[in-house]
Amino acid sequence: MCETERATEDYDEPGLYEIRIMGRLTDRWVNWFEGLIITPGENGTTCLTGSVVDQAALYGLLRKVRDLGMPLISVNRLQPDQADASANKQ
Repeated sequence: MCETERATEDYDEPGLYEIRIMGRLTDRWVNWFEGLIITPGENGTTCLTGSVVDQAALYGLLRKVRDLGMPLISVNRLQPDQADASANKQ
């Protein structure tokens, strides 16, 4: 199996993600974003962090960001220890 195939298989499993968008969301959006942690960031940004079951669910979350009309800044897959560090940066 080549490296590309192995790397792709890893993304079909649950993962911890950080989605950063331009604009502010309040905690009332938690249910709509399937329980992701909503953290206000600097310069009017919002960070959505949490577990995503697979790539299909990730694309669903990104579709919701698109439907809100809020610009997407970044999407990062995190290691478990990175989530704690990311929360402390906010």
